[in-house]
Amino acid sequence: MEIIGLFEMLAGALSAAILIMLPIEIWRQRRTLNLAAWKEMAASSGVLLPALAASGLVLGFITALFGIADALTPWRIPTTWWSAPLCLLLVDFLFYWDHRVAHRVRALWAVAHSVHHSSPRFDQTTGLRVSFVDGFTSPWFYLPAVLIGFDPLLVGAAFGVMLSYQQWLHTETIGRLGWFDQVFNSPANHRVHHGSQEIYLDKNYGGILILWDRLFGTWEPEREQPVYGLTTPISSSHLWTVHTAEARSLWLDLKAARSWGDRMRLIIAPPGTVVP
Repeated sequence: MEIIGLFEMLAGALSAAILIMLPIEIWRQRRTLNLAAWKEMAASSGVLLPALAASGLVLGFITALFGIADALTPWRIPTTWWSAPLCLLLVDFLFYWDHRVAHRVRALWAVAHSVHHSSPRFDQTTGLRVSFVDGFTSPWFYLPAVLIGFDPLLVGAAFGVMLSYQQWLHTETIGRLGWFDQVFNSPANHRVHHGSQEIYLDKNYGGILILWDRLFGTWEPEREQPVYGLTTPISSSHLWTVHTAEARSLWLDLKAARSWGDRMRLIIAPPGTVVP
């Protein structure tokens, strides 16, 4: 439990990056922040409210899911100083695929992950802009870590470290970092991920390491200033619109589809796919 507790402390420390970096961002942009910018920052922070409201249900769901997987596993990997980093590495690898699928399957994109990408701003509040639906869709991707024998509590703590690491990435205050950008996810790499230009779409999925993207052909360095937000902007900071814009778009496309086969293709195809 000592190692799990250390992971939890590390996750808390990484999450606290917002307390340092957000005031710096606001100070640097103090002359250009207008009402629209403040509304967008409030919208990103406000997304936390439904996530917090649903946190008990999410925790119960994950506990049950991981508990069932753990009960089905006939062996255990002990939680030690050597196994914990391996678990973190595996969780980071699984996040790459979780994240990639969330971008490439329209249903997941529409009901959950598009919320995170819907802001035309990119700052520390963007890191808070995560749909509560992710809490029910994402955990399935981490079952392999439990099924091969890692303690579910360690898997959860490793996920917390990996996710909390990404908070500091949501900033324009930190520029390119040389060799660090080649190995780890960084603000420059994550700015690319949030860019809506064609060259930047579906790039840089990594959590802590950017090596997965380099290995699987999805890495793109920062070449030009990203234009943040969705390819079709939602043009609203209203919380309901932030949460439902892409889901509504999918629903309208499903209603207009001519057959159930077309509807299934729309659900599992990447966003932007046109079904004749």
